[in-house]
Amino acid sequence: MLAEMHIQGLGVIDSATLELHPGLTVVTGETGAGKTMVVTGLHLLSGGRADSSRVRSGAQRAVVEGRFVTTPDSGAVEVAGEAGAEPDEDGSLIAVRSVGSQGRSRAHLGGRSVPNTVLAELADRVLAVHGQNDQLRLLRADEQRRALDRFAGKAVEEPLARYRAVRAEWLETVRELSDRTQRSRELEREADLLRHGLSEIDSAGPERGEDVKLVEQARRLSDIDQLREVATGARTAISGSEEDPDVSGAVSLVGQARRLLNSSEDPRLREIADRLSEADALLGDAGAELSGYLDELHADPAELERVLARQAQLKQLTKKYAEDIDGVLEWAEQARERLRRMDTSEEALAELAARRDRLAAELTEHARELTRIRTEAAGELAAAVSEELSGLAMAQAELEVTVTRRRGGEGGHETIVMDGQPTHAGPDGVDDVELRLRAHQGAPTLPIQKGASGGELSRVMLGLEVVLADSDTVPTLVFDEVDAGVGGRAAVEIGRRLSRLARSHQVVVVTHLPQVAAYADRHLVVDKATGDAGLTHSDVRTVSDGQRVTELARMLAGLDSTETGRAHAEELLEVADRYKAGS
Repeated sequence: MLAEMHIQGLGVIDSATLELHPGLTVVTGETGAGKTMVVTGLHLLSGGRADSSRVRSGAQRAVVEGRFVTTPDSGAVEVAGEAGAEPDEDGSLIAVRSVGSQGRSRAHLGGRSVPNTVLAELADRVLAVHGQNDQLRLLRADEQRRALDRFAGKAVEEPLARYRAVRAEWLETVRELSDRTQRSRELEREADLLRHGLSEIDSAGPERGEDVKLVEQARRLSDIDQLREVATGARTAISGSEEDPDVSGAVSLVGQARRLLNSSEDPRLREIADRLSEADALLGDAGAELSGYLDELHADPAELERVLARQAQLKQLTKKYAEDIDGVLEWAEQARERLRRMDTSEEALAELAARRDRLAAELTEHARELTRIRTEAAGELAAAVSEELSGLAMAQAELEVTVTRRRGGEGGHETIVMDGQPTHAGPDGVDDVELRLRAHQGAPTLPIQKGASGGELSRVMLGLEVVLADSDTVPTLVFDEVDAGVGGRAAVEIGRRLSRLARSHQVVVVTHLPQVAAYADRHLVVDKATGDAGLTHSDVRTVSDGQRVTELARMLAGLDSTETGRAHAEELLEVADRYKAGS
């Protein structure tokens, strides 16, 4: 829930704080007072596009700060955690968006700097803004389909996910088959090069790490005289000289010392003698290993020549295919896989075509399931919205939601054949969804952009949102003058529906209708004034009791100071209070 929003330097608002109610909060004010800036601030908090022209004249930047009340398992906390941020100790999550007068935008969440996309992701979980632009979007076919899918909820989510997975595999197969067929000559040339490279590598038969082992082996064979001299000297120092008995080694000297110590009766000297026994054994082992090393160390010019030749052979491979032999072998693996995928033989193409057809058949079944689910949901959505419209002074109006198959082009890239007809298989299925309105009995059913006036479109939008509210997990809903073009009895019904919506959601409404404002749980007024320097500024204040009556009287007909205006305002509040108490 959005508990509080602070706006600074945005449009005509110098500095203002909005304290919002968990139920229905309305924002009212004179035309041009700055009500739109409240919605603009919410759009900025939602990661929307930053416009430097909205920065207040004379200010360096505009700043919007929102405080959301969260629970540990909420989606908002999950988004914050993924961004490295976290709520305050009281569970509040602070989001901040600033826009510089030069156009630079910054975003913060939970005290950490984050990309604007993180705020957009947060808004997807906690905040939905519906304004006059949303009514225009509702006229688009893709938005009408999204509205139907929102209503269908989980029933359409899993089938749509399966459809998309199969479609991705099918499109990849179609692309690969087309690629192989159209580029067969080019691919065959590439395949010849790959086969030549694999033949060269296979003929050499390299092993992993062989180049490293050959370097060590060549070094040993090249330095054999030096190695023999070092090993012989070390063995003589340990075991003595076989040619000169007068040259004693460490083994002999240690043995002599051990015998002398053992001849003593002193326990400490005998203890040292025992330790020399260990040294004697270690020296014996080292001497034996050196003797074995020298026995194996034979000068072999032919072996050195073979090693050098093998190195030269492997170097030819590393010059062409990779930096080392391990890389060469990896190139060979990739080349074999590439060759497998480049197979342009009739058998390979027939196998790909069969796979394409099999996936197309599977995709068709998923598309049929999606159409079935959407068709069922369309009837339910139409009935529910029509019922809402009857309470919005459109008693004879009926909404119809049609689901039709989208025709595809012959042989098109994303075309499948359903019931003998080419059908476009888009990312969201094969269905075109259209909202159609019959304004009254006897009138034709027309697309809502043709069959609904501005006021009627506002009511269709609101009725749709009321119906979709039960399937909407977003806790905060914002409506920006969706009551435009509406008055009289319809305005009262809009207020009642927003009040009903506020039982399950936090609802924020920017309105010019007193009939709607009367149903508020909290009433905020945006006031405009001109300062000493002639600069216009606005402020936001919370009104209640007598102040609220005055504001409603002004909204009715600008009669805030007359008894008639106040009487009308008081009557509106009484009717609204009775409705809320009774419901």
